[in-house]
Amino acid sequence: MKQKFPFILIFSFICAATISCKNGKLPTTELSINTSDGKTIKVIAEIAKTPEERNFGFMERKNIPDGTGMIFIFEQDQILSFWMKNTPHPLSIAYIDSKGKIRDIFDMTPYSLSSITSSVSARYALEVPQGWYEKNGIKEGDIVILDNIK
Repeated sequence: MKQKFPFILIFSFICAATISCKNGKLPTTELSINTSDGKTIKVIAEIAKTPEERNFGFMERKNIPDGTGMIFIFEQDQILSFWMKNTPHPLSIAYIDSKGKIRDIFDMTPYSLSSITSSVSARYALEVPQGWYEKNGIKEGDIVILDNIK
C-alpha cells in the first residue's frame, strides 16, 4: 500500500490541477486603460501567467461577461500568436508591449484555428468579448496600466 501512495498523490494533484484550469476561473485583477481622449476604462481580467493557463485561456467558456477579460503574461517581449481552438465565445484581442501600449487590436472568430499574430513584439495579450474595445473607444496606442500584474 505504501508504494501506491506517491502515485495516487501525484495522480490526484494532476487531476485537480487539470480540473481547476478547465472549470474554474483564474485569479483576477482590475486593469485600467487610459484612452487617447482622456478616459479611463476599467476591465476585470483573469490572469494567465503559466504556460498551462495561457494555453487553455478561454477555451470551452460559453459566456464571458462584458467588462471582463483575460490578460496573458509572457516572460519576454516576442511576436505573439493566438487562435480560438475550442473557444465558442467571440473575442477581441489586444497585443500590448512591455510599457503597456496597445500595439494591435484584432477580432477573433469562435473555433477558428487561424493564427492571429501580433505585428510587433509584445509582452501581454488582453482578450475581451468581441466589440468591447470599439464600444469603449479603446484604440491602438492607448495605455494599459500594468501595475497590478507585475
